[in-house]
Amino acid sequence: MDRFVVRLPKGETFKKSKDKVYRQTTIESLRRVVVIEDILRYKAMLELPGQTKDNLLQALTELNKKIPSREVLKSTKIGHTVNKTRKHVDPEVSSMAAQVYTQWKTFIEENSNKPSIEVRSDKQSEGLRDNARRLMAEVLDVKEDCGLIDNIEREVFHQSSRLVSIPYRRTIRSLVFAFKHKPEIRTQVKDSAISVTQLVSNYKK
Repeated sequence: MDRFVVRLPKGETFKKSKDKVYRQTTIESLRRVVVIEDILRYKAMLELPGQTKDNLLQALTELNKKIPSREVLKSTKIGHTVNKTRKHVDPEVSSMAAQVYTQWKTFIEENSNKPSIEVRSDKQSEGLRDNARRLMAEVLDVKEDCGLIDNIEREVFHQSSRLVSIPYRRTIRSLVFAFKHKPEIRTQVKDSAISVTQLVSNYKK
C-alpha cells in the first residue's frame, strides 16, 4: 500500500477527529432474532449435572440478551429450565435466572402479538449432528440423549462457528478416538473432572 505524508503549516499539529465511531449491528445481535441452536446450547449448559457456577452465569447472561417468542419458549422448553434454575442454591445464579425469567414473562405478556425471527439448522446438518452424538454415546457407553453428550456436541458445533464443517467432523473424530483409546479421558469426562468447554478446546481441529 502506498504511504502518504501530510505536511502541515509550521506550528500546527494534527488533531484527531472526535467524530463518534459507529459499530455495525449484525442481525444476530438483535434481541428478537433468536438462533435456536444457541437457545438449546444454553439450555443444555443449565441442565448439565455438576455444571460450574461460571458456566451457569455465562449461559444466563447470554439468554438475558435475547427475547424468545412464546413459540420458541414452548418448543425448546427453555423457560421451564430457567424457571427451575431460579431455585439454584447459589444466590447469584438464582438471582440471574429470576431476572431472565421475569424479563421474558413481562415481554411476552406485553408484546404477545409481535413476531420474532427464528434461525434453525437444516435437516441434513441435524442428521449429521445426530450421527456424531450416536458415535460419542457408543464409546462413552451412555445414552445418546443424555445431557453430557448433548453438551459436548453442541460445544463442538459452537466452536466450529455453528457449521457442520471439516473442523467439526475432525473434532468429533478426535473426541471419539480419545474416548475409545484413552480410559483416563473417558473417566474424566464421565466424572465431570474436566469441563465440556475445555475438553472440546483440547481436541479442536
